[in-house]
Amino acid sequence: MILSRHKLSLCVFLIYLIIGFTAKAQTAGDAIMIPKSNFCSGLMFSNSSWNNYWEGTFKRVNGNIGSLNTNTVTVMGNYGITNRLNMLVSLPYMRTNASAGTLEGQHGLQDISVALKWVPFSVNSAYGKIRLFAVAAGSIPVSNYQADFMPMSIGLHCNSLVFRALADYQFGHLFFTGSGEYLRRDNITIDRTAYYTTEMHYTNQVAIPDGTGFAFRSGFRSSKLIAEAVVQNTITMGGFDIRKNDMPFPSNRMNATTAGVNFKYSFTGVQAIRGLELTGGGNFVVAGRNVGQSTSIYGGAFYIFNLNKKNTRI
Repeated sequence: MILSRHKLSLCVFLIYLIIGFTAKAQTAGDAIMIPKSNFCSGLMFSNSSWNNYWEGTFKRVNGNIGSLNTNTVTVMGNYGITNRLNMLVSLPYMRTNASAGTLEGQHGLQDISVALKWVPFSVNSAYGKIRLFAVAAGSIPVSNYQADFMPMSIGLHCNSLVFRALADYQFGHLFFTGSGEYLRRDNITIDRTAYYTTEMHYTNQVAIPDGTGFAFRSGFRSSKLIAEAVVQNTITMGGFDIRKNDMPFPSNRMNATTAGVNFKYSFTGVQAIRGLELTGGGNFVVAGRNVGQSTSIYGGAFYIFNLNKKNTRI
């Protein structure tokens, strides 16, 4: 069978599910807000690839399928309900492929995500500006993709909720942002009636473990340019390690520490392109457990529409 031939390399779920929000700009994971009655919309393209992975805590080469590549195009939107409350929506289209072997890549729409980002506290002083954020987000699958086909699957195909707290301090153009989150995930249904984790399960229902995440970012921020370095740690609360030379499974424990950089440039001077924003960046998995050691790059273009003549920022 094809799966038996490749079980040595079927090692991990797609790492973008763990680090995805660091590879985007103006999202629920940063300290950027848009003013009331403004709408920001655009497209983001990202590429993630890996050929080494951690089988549990043991790092090994992914020899049978070569490099696993994931290309993603995401439609994103952000609306300023008020100066202190934004609503964000995103929908990715994903395609996976392997450079070797016979496993067929997957493609399709993944999960639509909706988030509310609120600033309950903001204060300016001679020592800088401090803001506190609260974020609630949820996602649901929008297509019938297969979760139990790792590592070629494009997602876990589960409903999820994220609750995030974020603190941001800015002095002049320098800023420091820290955040923590809790991820709640529902069970999923797979196309088999029995499976083995650390014991036999005679059901097609799989309990996907919840997770937590922490991130720290720092850099330069002005009305035109944002340049930042980001470190993020994501931990699965439960799950089990990939067994030696076995296939991965949706309920595996998947932890990752990533480091990267993000950039955003806003065109504010030229009237013809005022409102245009260009973003780019990348990250690298420096440590992990049951994940691929992926390198990711991204770039995107966005445009901010002022739906109200009055335009004020918090």
